[in-house]
Amino acid sequence: MSLPDVPELLSDAVTALGGAPREGQLAMAEAVGEAIANNHHLAVQAGTGTGKSLAYLVPSLRHAVDSGETVVVSTATIALQRQLTERDLPRLASALTKPLKSEPTFAILKGRANYLCLNKLHAGVADDDPNTELFDAFDLSRMGREVTRLREWSSDTETGDRDDLSPGVSDQSWRQVSVSSRECIGAATCPYGEDCFAELARKKAGDSDIIVTNHAMLAIDAMSPATILPEHRVVVIDEAHELVDRITSVTTEEVSAANVSQVSRRLGKLIDDDTASALVTAGEQLELLLDDSAEGEWIRLPSGAPEILASLRDRLWNARNAVGPAPSAAADPEAAAARQMALSATDSLHDTVVRILTMFEQRDIPKRHDVVWLSEDRLRNTTRRVLRIAPLSVAGLLRTSLFTDSTVILTSATLTIGGNFDALARTWGLPAHGGDKKDVEAAGWRGMDAGSPFDYPKSAILYVGKHLRPPGRDGIADSTLDEMVDLMTAAGGRTLGLFSSMRAAKEATEKLRERVGFPILCQGDDATSALVEKFTADEATCLFGTLSLWQGVDVPGPSLRLVMIDRIPFPRPDDPLLSARQREVDANGGNGFLTVSANHAALLLAQGAGRLLRSTSDRGVVAVLDSRLATARYGGYLLASLPPFWRTTDPKAVRSALSRLTTGAAQS
Repeated sequence: MSLPDVPELLSDAVTALGGAPREGQLAMAEAVGEAIANNHHLAVQAGTGTGKSLAYLVPSLRHAVDSGETVVVSTATIALQRQLTERDLPRLASALTKPLKSEPTFAILKGRANYLCLNKLHAGVADDDPNTELFDAFDLSRMGREVTRLREWSSDTETGDRDDLSPGVSDQSWRQVSVSSRECIGAATCPYGEDCFAELARKKAGDSDIIVTNHAMLAIDAMSPATILPEHRVVVIDEAHELVDRITSVTTEEVSAANVSQVSRRLGKLIDDDTASALVTAGEQLELLLDDSAEGEWIRLPSGAPEILASLRDRLWNARNAVGPAPSAAADPEAAAARQMALSATDSLHDTVVRILTMFEQRDIPKRHDVVWLSEDRLRNTTRRVLRIAPLSVAGLLRTSLFTDSTVILTSATLTIGGNFDALARTWGLPAHGGDKKDVEAAGWRGMDAGSPFDYPKSAILYVGKHLRPPGRDGIADSTLDEMVDLMTAAGGRTLGLFSSMRAAKEATEKLRERVGFPILCQGDDATSALVEKFTADEATCLFGTLSLWQGVDVPGPSLRLVMIDRIPFPRPDDPLLSARQREVDANGGNGFLTVSANHAALLLAQGAGRLLRSTSDRGVVAVLDSRLATARYGGYLLASLPPFWRTTDPKAVRSALSRLTTGAAQS
């Protein structure tokens, strides 16, 4: 069966969906089709408005239908998963059914913990959250009501997918009715195996042309000896700029006294009193150790730590071996579920302690593959000390488990740092070569910029406050606050303020509310989605916040004319993982600051600047109130990562431009 080529299918899809041809979209679609056909990896930077989802879905669907192979599409956010499965794919499948001579199929697949577990629900096995003792009477009452609603919902839902539950429930309540993959007793032995929502989702996914999943599932599939995702040869990674952080998060483990206490309670009556008591004692020793130790990275184990961690490791192993044989799940589902949950928690904690001890056996610090640090987590009105371990790099994992076995398409609006793809390619485990097409055969991948429909120099101004003093640690300078007032006033409100910390966002909100006549919303005042809705609805309203707003806001139209950035978003100097990565680059003769800190800042700065233009009719200003962008040696490197806005350091010129936009909006 001969199918139409990619350009013809894309044209059919665009026509059927009522769109217009886009040069960048066609170029990207052809490049994706070529990469799949020639079995090489592809990194595509596709700016807002390019139509990148359609550009990778059309060649992916063509390949799936033509070859009979499943294509995996991985995203970083639930919002994009929903957009793909609820809007893009249903419409695209309908549009391409005739030219493909077959109706394309698709499914969404998430981790097991996202689905209702019927066995846990009916067995009544409570989840023992390590933070349970922090709950008050209101929390427990709310949890009881929510679990009751979940029981009722279990009879009505066809998917058991948490995201299909509206309104949602708290994480604590959801954990009462869900299990992780390690906690699952297995479909073959589970009395509800035939009706299991997670298994039904996997079966549907296995029969589909396109599977939509997330980066976390991709990581779990890469690391697990078991088959998590159905067999596939092509993977499309959207929001690829977040891939490394998401996979690092999945591979980060933690040890705390609360974890040990949770394991002890889960083991409950499964082990004898002496074994249980020994484990409790090990947890108390760990708590004393962590309370007496300094926060931050552990280059060496503190005094007493090797003995305490080794004792915890051994007592966890003894407790695990003391658990009796598994009861029949059919005869006693509650006991089977409780046993599996206890074993899962014990194994996980034991393996993490072993991983920490093993890392410190390597005396040569530059040869270590993990980073260990102690942090203090704030929970309500208390704090808790947690020892964490994370991989120094995930490049090796990605190179051997993802790029070796699959053809991978990586795409995002921001993939080039300093003008090319090399910085991100290295973090993915791909050889750096600038992404040039001529080097594809040798390196196994190419990069391309699909461009953008925006006329950046005519649509937006990049203003750098060169005259301002560099930001320090003593809060926002008065001169910077004055600059914010002038810019916001010229813009008539309509400002998205992106700050490097929540403390700075709150400080600016508090001080500027007294000085401007516009409403200022601050992240944390309400749910972020609700704040964005209010910001969009009232043109004069301003919205201030931190990290999630740098990447998660899509507000086209006159409600957003000014994106105001308080400082270059370098990582915190006390971030243990990034500091260790920077140190490793320096030790190998590289520039750790540029490779880690500057790349981190460049990527986030590009994401923040990308909030301004969301449609071709948008106009406005990105104002960076950090003079270092204009004066520091690394400024040019960061600027090369931003769109080609018209640039100025003249405050009068930028205020005048904003005033003209405001006057024009008022007259229209």
